[in-house]
Amino acid sequence: MSSEIDSSTLLSRASQLIDLARKAGADAADAVVVRSRSQSVSVRLGKIEGTESSESDDFSLRVFIGKRVASVSANPGFDLKALAERAVAMAKVSPEDPFACLADEASLSKSYPDLQLLDTTEVSSEMLREAALAAETAALAVKGVTNSSGAGASAGMGGLVLATSHGFAGSYMASRFGHSVSVIAGEGTGMERDYDFDSRLYYAELDEPAEIGRRAGERVVKRINPRQVPTGKDVTVIFDPRVARGFVGHIAGAINGAAVARKSSFLRDRMGQQVLKSGLSISDDPLIVRGPASRPFDGEGVSGERLVMIEDGVLKHWFLSTSTARELGLETNGRGVRGGTSVSPSSSNLALEPGDISPEELIRSVGNGFYVTELIGHGVNMITGEYSRGATGFWIENGELTFPVSEVTIASNLKEMFMRLTPANDIDRKFGVAAPTFAIEGMTLAGR
Repeated sequence: MSSEIDSSTLLSRASQLIDLARKAGADAADAVVVRSRSQSVSVRLGKIEGTESSESDDFSLRVFIGKRVASVSANPGFDLKALAERAVAMAKVSPEDPFACLADEASLSKSYPDLQLLDTTEVSSEMLREAALAAETAALAVKGVTNSSGAGASAGMGGLVLATSHGFAGSYMASRFGHSVSVIAGEGTGMERDYDFDSRLYYAELDEPAEIGRRAGERVVKRINPRQVPTGKDVTVIFDPRVARGFVGHIAGAINGAAVARKSSFLRDRMGQQVLKSGLSISDDPLIVRGPASRPFDGEGVSGERLVMIEDGVLKHWFLSTSTARELGLETNGRGVRGGTSVSPSSSNLALEPGDISPEELIRSVGNGFYVTELIGHGVNMITGEYSRGATGFWIENGELTFPVSEVTIASNLKEMFMRLTPANDIDRKFGVAAPTFAIEGMTLAGR
């Protein structure tokens, strides 16, 4: 385990790669190694369906010659000198990119905190198998569950090794453990499917497999014999936290600097203006100790800080990497993330901050409406904000969840939805995108 965690050899190799690129003619360069170690077991109906184990150290070198840039990737064992020369040769014939560059030296992290992202607990394949079987057994034991789609358990770690030609050298690793199960209730055309899962940085903090299985079973049984409901034009829709997190992802996409630069965000002209209902805030913090999406520095060597992206409903920041910030005439805020050979802005620990009332109080306040537990399709236009998704869930009648509902569509515009959003207080911050239950008034529901 210690040899897998120790990144000093990879960091030395990355630094050598940069030196060779400079000797080959690069004005500047950075080298990154994306590390990955994982193992998983999947089972179905008590039998092992698959076991997987993988590990990789993927190198990428990015070189700059004037305003020209090129990137190349390789696996371990490659010839350092040949890779560096190839990257420089590619850069010489690449078109100019006025915004591509390394992060400014002044913005680089000189030191960074230990965020306690790595749990070195050894998890055997036998432990994974037992966890997956326990989750499935508990789910199948719930009355009304008729079949299994399978269960799984996984353990792994991943991390980043980064070196730049202007002096940054750093690395970090983060662990990840998970349990999941998916089951079926009902028969024939009346079958329904649902799931539950848990994912944590620390193995000891995972929910018990049997608890995950029980929740999945109870969820799916409640969905049996769904109905359609009449079409309505002024329906209050409540989003369960599982779908609320995806909705907050739409907000993150709309305030991503790359989308703003491409003019593909419906919020591109709204900086400094109110975009959420007053009182609502969205925060992003990469430096939370044991945070699910924490990182001591970003993919360019810049340490981000906690930002309130939207404060009291007012848009305050974009997610920015160095090149995106330059394109917008701004400075990076440490949100650059490596994706292959490129760097693009992204959130870290993102949260729609909770309100003051419980989910039960929120449901009671609605009277009649629709509680959504699952969304289907991709009917979201991030340029215009138009929103239309297939949905399943439960009808709210006299402030109580009643019968299951399926085969309906909910629709509105994200601009209007943001201004009509009321959050509950039940936020769970164990996910990289966190959101409480929330209600949105005035949506159109297309049913029968």
